[in-house]
Amino acid sequence: MNFMWLKFALLNTLRNRRRSLVTVSIAALGTAGILLAGGFALFTYEALAEAAARDSGHLVMGQPEQFSKDEETPLQHGLENADALRTQLLADPAVRAVLPRVEFSGLISNGDKSVVMIGLGVEPDSEFSVKGPFLTIKSGEVLASGAKEPEVMLGEALARNLKATPGSSLTLLASTTDGALNALDVRVKAVFATGTPEIDKRLVYADIATAQKLLNTKKVSRLGIFLARMEQTLPTQARLASAYPKLTVQTWEDQAFFYKSVRDLYNRIFGALGIIIGVIVVFVVTNAMSMAIIERTREIGTLRALGTLPGQLLRTLSLEGMVLGGVGALAGSLIALAVSVFLYIVPVEMPPPPGRSVGYPLNISIDPLMYLVTITTMIALTMAASAWVARRTVHMAVVDALAHT
Repeated sequence: MNFMWLKFALLNTLRNRRRSLVTVSIAALGTAGILLAGGFALFTYEALAEAAARDSGHLVMGQPEQFSKDEETPLQHGLENADALRTQLLADPAVRAVLPRVEFSGLISNGDKSVVMIGLGVEPDSEFSVKGPFLTIKSGEVLASGAKEPEVMLGEALARNLKATPGSSLTLLASTTDGALNALDVRVKAVFATGTPEIDKRLVYADIATAQKLLNTKKVSRLGIFLARMEQTLPTQARLASAYPKLTVQTWEDQAFFYKSVRDLYNRIFGALGIIIGVIVVFVVTNAMSMAIIERTREIGTLRALGTLPGQLLRTLSLEGMVLGGVGALAGSLIALAVSVFLYIVPVEMPPPPGRSVGYPLNISIDPLMYLVTITTMIALTMAASAWVARRTVHMAVVDALAHT
């Protein structure tokens, strides 16, 4: 019985093929637009999440004051006995690597000119093997552990400002943990670019031993904990927080302020876009069904006179809306899928976003759940719109319906 009503609905949509084609086309374009916008947002979220986790680690462990208070002296809230703590953390089966980091600031000088710097002390061998190629080396070679003399890597703009190249000698100046001023001669090992010009003006990478020697300490600022999979972040955080109650364990998302800002912005933009497209599709289907119902008012009256119940007529007209919306949603899904696959096969480069000097590939994520929800929502909206338009006509008095012109 249900199949019969669906067949009637399908045949009715073919009465005016041009109008049905326009309605289906708009529904298809609307669905494709929603899926492509949503897929782009999902791709952006995934890329930013991976970049944030790669930069800080899936989890970050440190003293509670490290995350809540400003330091009066360098590494005032740093971690002691980091090597022992690191060994304990590596015993956890979910932990892939633990990278210590020393954060410091000061001046870097070539003898004639001094520039403010932001320094990061890292373990080079572990840092670059675990994180992968997160820097673009412009000249020279990346840092390596066990160098005979202190070495650093400079941001491209900073190196240009100091007229430094690989092999140049520079001097680092910073306050120690005791509040005294210390200087350390270093050699430039490489010049790199992060893709963010403002960071390249200040950033200096140094071996962790070099940073600790400059600050006269054995402490580290924090430990970055890298896991095997992103999905293990929250369970591992809960487990480590319970095992080390005196320390604070934050997730990569707690550290990723840029990720949160972009996600909130995109949610509002694409959420509003989806609502607008949905409203447009509903109005188009409503208009098409209104015209069809007006043209068939006498026919509806005849069916009522022959004993057809209003509920049966309402069901048929709702099914017509479902056919229009469903075919349009499926066609739009195929369009979105084709565009997404095309972008994976034929790379398209996006222009650099504000604050960066390099672009990024345009990709559209294909999320089955998003496709299912979008198609279902489109069908539900078009059915509801058709039923709402038809409700008055199917309940019209039979005599009035038959006399309609």
